Parts: sequence; C-alpha cells; structure tokens
Amino acid sequence: MKQLNDSDIANMIGEDFIADENQIKKSVRQELHLSTRMAKAPRPAPQHATIDFHQHTEEEAWNMLMDVVNSGARSATIITGASGILKQRFQQWATESIISPHIISFEPINNGSFSVKLHRKRK
Repeated sequence: MKQLNDSDIANMIGEDFIADENQIKKSVRQELHLSTRMAKAPRPAPQHATIDFHQHTEEEAWNMLMDVVNSGARSATIITGASGILKQRFQQWATESIISPHIISFEPINNGSFSVKLHRKRK
C-alpha cells in the first residue's frame, strides 16, 4: 500500500479546501472529554447555615463548625442538644478557640440551640 504524502492529500481534497476550525475544536474537546474536566464555577457563600451536632463526635462537631466558618455564611443555627459535652464545647470554642475571632456573637435560642452571627470571610 502506498504511503500518502502532502501533495497526494492536496490532490484528493482540492485546492479550495478550508478546514472548519470550529468543527476541529469541537471534535478535540469531545475526544478529550474537556467538559468533564473543566472546573466548576464557585458556588456563592450561603447566607445562613444550620448544623446539628446530634450523633456526632467532638471532632466531627469541630470540623462541621470549621466548615461553616470557612463557608462565608453570615449566620448559623447550631443545634447542640440540651445537655452533654458538645453544648459546653461549642460555647468554649466560640469564646476561646481559633474560630472565636470569626464569631461576632452567639446567643441561645432554647436550651439546646444557638443563633450565631459570623464575620464574612475575606477573599
């Protein structure tokens, strides 16, 4: 079988052939699956978040609280439960931990929940 060179290809397609660049780009994107590899647009920060510490360990509760602080939410409802270590820990974290500068204020809603106002996360 004969190997085709550039002049053979030019003779087959004619001199007036112009490649459709958009079609080529589209087929390359499909081939590389670029639509699935493109970064998604960042989601806007929630205005309010609610987290429930029930059935969670102290470490899980801390991570949940850090996620809310880092999310950029302006306020949060924290459900700790009426008794137990997480109610005490939340109050301690809100006043004496590394997240306390991010908390404007917190106040009890009832015996096991707190309303929290947070500083907006700076970019």
